[in-house]
Amino acid sequence: MSNTRKKQWRWPISPETVRSVLSSHSILGLAFAAVIYLVCLTGTLAVFAPDLERWEVPATPVARTLSDAAAARALAEGAKHIPADTALYLALPTPAKEGASLTAFSPTFERKWAVAEDGSLSDLEAVWTEFLIHLHVNLHLPRSWGEFIVGLTGVALLSSLVSGILAHPRVLRDAFHLRLGGSRRLQEADLHNRLGIWALPFHFTLALTGALLGLSTIIVAVLALLLYPEGGMKKVYELFLDAPPPVDARAAPMPDVAALIAEARARAPEAAPQNVVVERPGRADMRVTVTSGRAKLLVQQDETKFDAGGRIAGEEHPQDFVTGTRILGGIGQLHFGWYGGLPVRIAYGLLGIALCVVTSSGVTIWLARRRGRGRPAPQWERIWAAVCWGQPVILTLTALLSWFAPEASLPTVWLVLTVLSIMASALARTVPGPSLARIWRRALAALLVVLALIHGAAALPKGGSLLVDGLLMAGALALFAGELRTRAKPVAA
Repeated sequence: MSNTRKKQWRWPISPETVRSVLSSHSILGLAFAAVIYLVCLTGTLAVFAPDLERWEVPATPVARTLSDAAAARALAEGAKHIPADTALYLALPTPAKEGASLTAFSPTFERKWAVAEDGSLSDLEAVWTEFLIHLHVNLHLPRSWGEFIVGLTGVALLSSLVSGILAHPRVLRDAFHLRLGGSRRLQEADLHNRLGIWALPFHFTLALTGALLGLSTIIVAVLALLLYPEGGMKKVYELFLDAPPPVDARAAPMPDVAALIAEARARAPEAAPQNVVVERPGRADMRVTVTSGRAKLLVQQDETKFDAGGRIAGEEHPQDFVTGTRILGGIGQLHFGWYGGLPVRIAYGLLGIALCVVTSSGVTIWLARRRGRGRPAPQWERIWAAVCWGQPVILTLTALLSWFAPEASLPTVWLVLTVLSIMASALARTVPGPSLARIWRRALAALLVVLALIHGAAALPKGGSLLVDGLLMAGALALFAGELRTRAKPVAA
């Protein structure tokens, strides 16, 4: 045996570099947590998109019923105000959603109207609701890139949920164990774990469907590479979507849409028409599609297509769909919760708030553990307070701005305020993170009251809905009550 002493192996990076790498790792972790939190927060609000549209435009007509003749008049009127190669999408009133709307869309054009019961149209420019939905769907980035990032966020959330359950062997035993009034860190940990467990099916479904929706383009590209290396993505899309009719740009009159809706109803007497889509109106290659829904089915599965002459070009019913197609059709409905009326939207809203709490408390617990081990990160505590409570404040400010200056660029304002809030919080060294979070909460409560009063005063004379204003006031009262309870009984650190 040699007496030569073996050299002790050392990591080839200096301790200072290691600390820098760890700091960068923390930055990336917090940044991704911030994106997850933002997507969860905006998704919770976007569930109420139908209510937010009526809230933004108080004079919007709300058609509780729409006759076939009125639907035909609305489509004919909308066709007069759109460019060529634009499709019209008429959403009819349903038990799950009051009101009818008409949307014109193409790659370069989009416009939306509210439809009255007589078929007349009123502009429905809900700029803040549209800003909110696009912030949730693609973060106002170029659509393919934004959806890809949001899809990755869904994957990250899904992974966090699975790893969180696997990391807690006593998950069932502690399901109802909640320690309140003691250590702040233990209280946050219990709240994080309990909300994560109680609402796990919802969280899992939301993360999975969000990942599938966001990464759909990548999934299609991979399938095209594997199955159709010669035909590309078009071949994959043809598995789910009918190919458009041959191009024929000659002028053609609109068929009798009222009769087509009646024909679709006769062919599926158990289903109720819910949407009418007119592609390329006024052309010989026009196609009219009536989709209908059944009371016990989540997804619309009755579809009747007509050509420009009103002849049936194809039809599908529930028995024509395989299970996979039905599941794909239900992903969007499950994700956004727009299928069961107001009770389902409220349930999604409450569960969405729980998911926001789980996301934010996860970072709070991590920061508290660092402080408990003697390695506090006060700057990151302030930054996270700016993300966790600053984002609701900034979204409320954009809603107020859209009321007073609807022409303002809300994505730009949101981005500037977000950057400034994070920078200011990082530099505010004299303000502890918990104190900064209280300041943000108080500002949020005050702004919610202001927003509810301004919109309520405008909506009441016009007969608008006060549902959103009531929810805003309820949120403000809950924040005020929480602040009073915290001041009356301070929680141990």
